[in-house]
Amino acid sequence: MGNRPLDTLNNVLDQSVLVRLKGAREFRGILQGYDIHMNLTLDDAEELVDGEVVRRIGTVIVRGDNVVYVSP
Repeated sequence: MGNRPLDTLNNVLDQSVLVRLKGAREFRGILQGYDIHMNLTLDDAEELVDGEVVRRIGTVIVRGDNVVYVSP
């Protein structure tokens, strides 16, 4: 049996992740936490456009229903 999606998130806690949101927005930051709805808390978050940092945000909470994917 394969890993469940939340098991994968648990494996990358306190590590840098790339989060793609609906509307083609992307954020990169340190994954500090998540819940069963895939709401995410990122520290040292940065907004990316075409792979380039356009703004540093700090701590951000991302609502799970906007998440398209999370990549370690």
